[in-house]
Amino acid sequence: MPLAATGELVARTAQAGTTDARPPHPRTAVAAFNVITLEHIEAVIAGAESAGAPVVLQVSENAVKFRHGRLLPLARAATAAAERASVPVALHLDHVQSDGLLRQAPGAGFSSVMYDASHLPYEENLAATRAAADWAHAQGLWIEAELGEIGGKNGEPPRDAHAPGARTDPMEARGFVADSGVDALAVAIGSSHAMTTRTAALDHDLLKRLSASLGVPLVLHGSSGVPDEELRAAVRGGIAKVNIGTALNLAMTGAIREFLTASPEAVDSRKYLGVGREAMARTVERLIGVLRG
Repeated sequence: MPLAATGELVARTAQAGTTDARPPHPRTAVAAFNVITLEHIEAVIAGAESAGAPVVLQVSENAVKFRHGRLLPLARAATAAAERASVPVALHLDHVQSDGLLRQAPGAGFSSVMYDASHLPYEENLAATRAAADWAHAQGLWIEAELGEIGGKNGEPPRDAHAPGARTDPMEARGFVADSGVDALAVAIGSSHAMTTRTAALDHDLLKRLSASLGVPLVLHGSSGVPDEELRAAVRGGIAKVNIGTALNLAMTGAIREFLTASPEAVDSRKYLGVGREAMARTVERLIGVLRG
């Protein structure tokens, strides 16, 4: 089927979670998985098809750097795979700091982008994000931004939404969303990027206040380190999009390591990449199930 639009997938899940029907439908969230290789792409789609759920394929700026700075090869592979999927699949450009990369998004098939200026002081973050949002909206893109903890206190620099200990202030976030014009906001409530253990404890009281204060979907980054029950509670509390990356790499690397330990003579990369792809697909299916309650 044709590529889906990230914004439409998020809006659809939000509507499902706020229906007035009795009993109410459980809240749910869109699962968004970061992909690095073709095996990642195939695994995410296979897992989503097994779960019978839409999914977002995310390509980060770091993944583009890994691919020698070229966006199109991975984007075209993702598009080709998505168009053959039996579930809706959208493409999202993640953690973009380069304006040059941002401007490649529409032509590469992306319907959405996460523009990350959170490393800048608040006013500079706001100005850069506002400019990015204006440009993105003119191109028909849905845009997500990030607001962690504003710096300036005691000379401290700003901390992004997933720096240890960072927390998003609801009133600051409300002003940022209104003044920047973004469509979604990644918030700091206790998760961290690249966690290899699932030990993160989320601030659910803060999430409730953010959800009540903001009129846009909230996004949870660093979700690989969040236990299942915490993820379910976050979705019930208002998270509409859940970003997952490290969990796939853990599954892939673990499966490949186990295969090569058992078969040290193996040299055919299809053998170990295949078991890695299967492990990632199982992880995708399981985590989508968690987000659906």
